Amino acid sequence: MSFQIIGTGRAHPEFVLDNEMLSKVVDTNDEWIVTRTGINTRYVSTDETITELSVKAAKKALVKASLTGKDLDLILCSTMKGDYACPSLACLVQRDIGADCPAVDLNAACSGFMYALDQADAYISSGKAETILIIAAEMMTRHLDWTDRATCVLFGDGAGAVVVRKGDGLKSIIITAKGDDQLLVIGNTFCKSPYGRQIDIDPEFRMKGGEVYKFAVTSVLRDVKEVMKTAGVKTKDIKMMIPHQANLRVFQAAKEKLGFTDEQLAVGIDHYGNTSSASIPLMLDELIEAGKIKQGDLIVLTAFGGGLTTGACVMKV
Repeated sequence: MSFQIIGTGRAHPEFVLDNEMLSKVVDTNDEWIVTRTGINTRYVSTDETITELSVKAAKKALVKASLTGKDLDLILCSTMKGDYACPSLACLVQRDIGADCPAVDLNAACSGFMYALDQADAYISSGKAETILIIAAEMMTRHLDWTDRATCVLFGDGAGAVVVRKGDGLKSIIITAKGDDQLLVIGNTFCKSPYGRQIDIDPEFRMKGGEVYKFAVTSVLRDVKEVMKTAGVKTKDIKMMIPHQANLRVFQAAKEKLGFTDEQLAVGIDHYGNTSSASIPLMLDELIEAGKIKQGDLIVLTAFGGGLTTGACVMKV
């Protein structure tokens, strides 16, 4: 396939919100949260912007790739909402890292990083680009109802980045979508117009947890089986599966059904919480930095999210 990852980076806010702190603002406790989600702490933005986190992650990835912004042919940013509706997050990153290439945002919710990898594959395979910066950055805590204990305990903020260049690391990839505005929704707010009807949509995060759980497990099993079959690899060939860090119970159930061991499952939800599309690149950089994934290792990435969207791939690091 088309590309190889040549650099990774990550960034998160300084403030760490633990479960005991949360119990002071909503009716919950540490045992309730850990048992249902696997989360102990999460990073929450207090004064950092999503642009600042994105730039920090991007610069780290560029340093590891021994490149500068001037070497990039394209910047792709996965985010549900940047600091502005316009300009895009990607354009602000382009400015702050000294790049002069095209830059664009994309929104596939928690599957956004997988969608960005797929777009990078298309650009590089077609010859329109050779070196691409992909950033996945989310500030989910901006969109939560902090009185809803079923959802406000789940999420954290962060950004992860990868630099990809023409190569043979990507072995197979799949992305899917099935339009749905019932299971998982973040509404919007609009300026009032004297001519248009005001759309009355709850701007805060809402989710039907039980149904999303079923969708998540089913889609991970389906997508991972398909990309492994396409790549011609078996479970024993995979160094590690890095799932979207949404809920520990989701990927533990999928791990067992797919036949992966505990050592093959990447878990970071305990200290990141659910960072939406940023969760996979955050984990990828952490694992590479810790030496748990090394050059030449085969890994599986898998994600699911609002839209509804899913994605998975097999690649050699």
